[in-house]
Amino acid sequence: MNKDRRNRLSKASDLLEEARVIIEEVRDEEEDAYDNLPEGIQDSEKGEQMQEYISLLEEAESNIEDAISNVDEVWNP
Repeated sequence: MNKDRRNRLSKASDLLEEARVIIEEVRDEEEDAYDNLPEGIQDSEKGEQMQEYISLLEEAESNIEDAISNVDEVWNP
């Protein structure tokens, strides 16, 4: 792989990491918001929806980590 393509992949990896950090921050904030809800609301439809969002954000983080790993393996074997 030539230097230009490696540099572009490196940039892509950096952007993916930036996206992962943002998603992690939002997930942490959503978890804090959920944890601060009264127990009755946590068990309500709203609480269940928040838990689903948290789970989806965790999955997104994991998928991005996998993508970063794959890209890094190509540009920096």
